[in-house]
Amino acid sequence: MSGVSVKTVVPADQLGRTIVRIAHEILERDQDISQLAVVGIYTRGAHLARRLAGLMEEFTGRDIPVGELDISLYRDDVAARGSLTIRPKLPHPELRGTHLPFGIDGKTIVLVDDVLFTGRTIRAAIDALFDYGRPARIQLAVLVDRGHRELPIRPDYVGKNLPTSQEERINVRLSEVDGEDEIVLEAVE
Repeated sequence: MSGVSVKTVVPADQLGRTIVRIAHEILERDQDISQLAVVGIYTRGAHLARRLAGLMEEFTGRDIPVGELDISLYRDDVAARGSLTIRPKLPHPELRGTHLPFGIDGKTIVLVDDVLFTGRTIRAAIDALFDYGRPARIQLAVLVDRGHRELPIRPDYVGKNLPTSQEERINVRLSEVDGEDEIVLEAVE
């Protein structure tokens, strides 16, 4: 009989320290914070972006613009949601709306996501960002890099490298969404 085993790989206290470390690393690399903005990919990336911006504001005493990016219509599997496909029909994406209360032209944008896997989500996010302007540079911050890249995407800031098999799944749980902070590994037994 097979089931799913769930193992906490990063508890709440360690997750908090990891986010603090990423915030420090961003500030060390980006000396001109007047041109820095943080943009999170819905859902958990947006919450992580707000946490990172809050920490950086605490460390520097300066406001760090923060925004949320909805990539639902930029995903490369959107076409598979239509009726002209042989794949099983996927549900239509839930649109949340992008919120960028600042211009991105000429800025350093730190794009934030919870888990980096194939790289397709990040490709979609970069496509979406360019519809709003032309940043000077885009950096990528992820809480977890689990490997298995399908596209040439490499993060600039990584909280944890957690190599996994294709059958395993990494779930980031954040208090804003899930009521608790932790990273768990799910594996089929």
